[in-house]
Formats: sequence, C-alpha cells, structure tokens
Amino acid sequence: MDEPLKALRQAIDEIDRRLVELLSERARLAQDVGRVKDAEHSPVFRPEREAEVLRNVAAANPGPLPAAALAAVFREVMSACRSLERRIRVAYLGPAGTFSELALLKQFGSSVEAVSCLSIDEVFRTVEAGGADFAIAPVENSTEGSITRTLDLLLATPLSIVAEVSLPVEHHLLTGSGSMQGVTRIAAHAQSLAQCVNWLNQKYPAIERQPVASNGEAARLASTDATVAAIAGEAAASRYGLVAVASHVQDDPANRTRFVVLGRQQTQPGGRDKTSLILAVANRAGALHHMLAPLAQHGVSMTRFESRPAKTGAWEYYFYVDIEGHEREPKVAAALEQLRGECAFYKSLGSYPVAV
Repeated sequence: MDEPLKALRQAIDEIDRRLVELLSERARLAQDVGRVKDAEHSPVFRPEREAEVLRNVAAANPGPLPAAALAAVFREVMSACRSLERRIRVAYLGPAGTFSELALLKQFGSSVEAVSCLSIDEVFRTVEAGGADFAIAPVENSTEGSITRTLDLLLATPLSIVAEVSLPVEHHLLTGSGSMQGVTRIAAHAQSLAQCVNWLNQKYPAIERQPVASNGEAARLASTDATVAAIAGEAAASRYGLVAVASHVQDDPANRTRFVVLGRQQTQPGGRDKTSLILAVANRAGALHHMLAPLAQHGVSMTRFESRPAKTGAWEYYFYVDIEGHEREPKVAAALEQLRGECAFYKSLGSYPVAV
C-alpha cells in the first residue's frame, strides 16, 4: 500500500511544482499589466475583467473540483497578483467577523487592506473622504428586503457601484459556553433579528432581543458578557471564540444578502452587466407608466423596482431600478436617454458586472 501512495504523492508534488511555476509566470504578466495600467492611468481593480476570468474558469472546468471551489482559488490568485500592482483599501461594516467582511473577501480576496467601520454611514464617508479605495455595503436581503440606510446613502453619494456580491447568509446562535444558561439578551443586527424572528419566537420568546450595529459587534459582546447570546456567522464564532447553541437559525434556508461595491471609477462593458438607477417622476396621472415605457420599447429588461419615500412630507417617492445590460450598450443607452426625458429626477448609480 505504501508504494502506490508514494507514487501518487510524487505525482502531486510534481504538479504542485508546475503550478508554482505557472503562478509565478502569471504574476509576472500581472506586473506587466500593472505597468501598462500605470502608463495609461487605468485603475488597479477592474471588476469586469475579474468577472470575465471567473466565467472563463467556470467554462473550462472539467471537474471534479466544484465551480465554487475553483472560483475561490482564482479569486485569491487574482487578489495576490493585483496586490503586486498596489494593495487596495476596502471599507466595510465591522468589526471583523461580519457578513460584510465575508463579502469583501469573496469579491477582493485576502490581499487587500480591510478597513473596519462602525456603521454603513462611516463606510460611505471613509471612501468619499479618500480613506479607502472602495466601499462594500449590504443593499438587500432575500428574506427582509432592502437595507434602507444603504438606499438613502446611495441617493446622496458621489460614488458609483462598480460590482456586486451575492452571499448566502447562515445565522447561528452563539455564546461563550455553548449554553443559554444565564443569558438575558440575544444581540444581532436588526436585519438578522428579523431574518430569525420565527425561530426566536418558537425557541426563546421571553428573552430580550437587542439590535446592535453589526453581527460582529454582537459576537464581540457575547465574548465578553455571559448574559449575552449573539446571532452571527461562523466567521464571527471563530474570531471571538464562541460556541453554537443552535445552527442555521434563519427562517429561510435559502437566505442571501446582496452587497454592492462602490468606488470612483466607471466599469467597462463586460458581457453580463447590470445598471442601477434612482428615478423620480412628476405627480401626474400616468407618469410612472411613461417613465418606464422606454425600457420596453428598446427591449431592456428590468430586474428590480422599489420605491422609497423622498422624505419631503409631500408623499413623493424615489424609485430604485435595476436593469439588464451596460449603459454603454446601444439599446440600453437609447432607452436611458429617452427615459431621462420622462423623469423629474434621474441618477445613474453605475453599470457593473453581474455577481459571479
């Protein structure tokens, strides 16, 4: 039995040696790309190109590695190569262990400088003030809908959406001991408490629920106070040394959160893109129908439509709209030019690659 195993290990060692050679060659090419970008004053992070690489990898994958596993490997390869050009800074809702941090790692890999912020407002402000290159913020959840604070900040920010991340969200009830003995409060972000409300009503209806700034903060509290249990993910449990009292406590087993990445650059068309808009119409009969008619006329599909009060006291609304395609594509550009003429307010939040 030892000889067959030895031969297999030798074959693996040889493949690893070749992989190192190929990765080094790839890194040298990435350095060449960086010099070209520097000469052209092009951005280091090109989300449309990275999405294209991941799609190519998925198309070329013969197995047995799952597509998601292979994508994770290549994200780290791209992250390490990108850092040879420049190590970018990304602001996220902290502290460490939040789902925002996981979304950051999924999009950018680990070869970045993660900037922890105390609130979504601070995430935006940090990038707007030049303290980080990009912001990552939750924008909607499949169970509880939109994160309204993010929508409000998108209305005012000069930043553009350059990428999106879709992340499965699995919540666990965590304490320092793995027991609920002595626990008087269950802490989590308000969205997470809402995503687990039915489970909590069944299991712990009498225990106080405490909304906090993030699930990472809830885990930190639970690590220092035995009367606090946290609802958070595995990363937070590991980071703060907590033990699961119960796992997968979210009401929807398919629970996902969508995050947007914001920066000052504009992305190029990448083949599978999305455009996000904020619109408003005059208060007259048929205005909303007229506003959206250009999309249908030009064959542009709308994938999201949501209203948000304008907070003027006059029952006015902003409409948050996602459409398929890049705003530089001819049919999309024609539709948007016509749509702009129907709007009392028009803001493009940017075009960006669909999450891979």
